[in-house]
Amino acid sequence: MMRYMKYLSFSFLLLIIIFSNVNFCYSQDEAAEPEIYSEENEKCFKCHGDRKYSYYNEELGREIRKSMYRELIIQPETFYKSNHRNFNCTDCHSTEYETFPHPGELRMEEKFTCIDCHGGDEDWALFKFEQIEEEFNKSIHSTVYDEAFSCWMCHDPHEYHISARTENQIVNTISYDNSICLSCHADIDKYQLLTEKENPNLIEMHDWLPNQVLHFRKVRCIECHTEINDSILVAHNILSKEHAVKNCVACHSSNSRLMASLYRHVVRETKAEVGFVNSVILNEAYVIGANRNYYLNVISIICFILVISGIIVHAALRIILIRK
Repeated sequence: MMRYMKYLSFSFLLLIIIFSNVNFCYSQDEAAEPEIYSEENEKCFKCHGDRKYSYYNEELGREIRKSMYRELIIQPETFYKSNHRNFNCTDCHSTEYETFPHPGELRMEEKFTCIDCHGGDEDWALFKFEQIEEEFNKSIHSTVYDEAFSCWMCHDPHEYHISARTENQIVNTISYDNSICLSCHADIDKYQLLTEKENPNLIEMHDWLPNQVLHFRKVRCIECHTEINDSILVAHNILSKEHAVKNCVACHSSNSRLMASLYRHVVRETKAEVGFVNSVILNEAYVIGANRNYYLNVISIICFILVISGIIVHAALRIILIRK
C-alpha cells in the first residue's frame, strides 16, 4: 500500500512540474525565417538587449557602465520570435535614435497603436482591428483610464506572438494569455503607472472560486472578465469586477461559454472534420458539465425517484410488520 501511495505521489508531482513549465513552441520555418534587419537592430540591442550597457564619455575621458531601465530591456531572441521580427527598430521609432546619446526630447515621442498600422489594411482584415478597437473602447480599461491605457499596456510589440492562440496545446494559449493580465495585475510597479490604488491580491479576490489552482491553470482570465464577441478572434471588452462572471453554470453546462471563447477554434475544426462536437473532451480540456444530455438527465431523475421510493416503501413495510 505504501509503495502504491509513493507511486501516486511521484506521479502527481511529475504532473505539476510538467504543467508548471509550459514552453511555447515555434515552428522550424519561423525559426529559420531570415532576420532582414538583424544587423541594423544589433546597434540598438547592444544596449537595450542587456541589463547593463556601457559608453565612452568624452567629457570624462573614460568608459561609463550603467544599468538599463527594466522596461527598456528587449531580449533579441524574444523579439525575433514575435510577429514584428522582420521590422527595423526605426520603422516604429524615430531615426534620431540612431545617434547616441539620444536626444532627450525623444522620450516624449508618441507611440504607435495597433490601429495606426493595421487599421483599414486589407492584408489584416481577418483580424478585424477596427472592431477590436471598438470593443476595447467600451472596456473598463479604456473608460476609466482613457488614452493612458493603450494596446502597449497588454501587447508589447517587441514580443507579441499571436500564433500562440492557434496551437494544438490549449494549455499554452491559457498560460500565454494569462501572463498578459498578470504582467500588470501581479506587478505593483506596472500597476501603479495608472493608479495609486493598491494592487488587489488575486488569490483573495477569487476566494469564492472552488479549486483555484486548477481554474487558474485551465481557464483564461478573459473567460470570466470579458463580454464574448463572436465576430472577433479574442474578446477585448474587459468588464468591471462587479460584472465579472461568477456563475458556475455559465461554463459548466452543455451551453458552456468556453465553447464560444477558449475552445471556439477547436469546436469549428471538429465540426468541419466530423460534423459534430464532443463536448466532453476538447484537446487537453475536460469541462465538467459540458456533456449533459437531456434524456440522460430524465433517466437519472427517474432512477433517483425510484430508489428513494423503494427506500420509503421498504421502511414503511418494516414499520408496519414491527407493529404487528
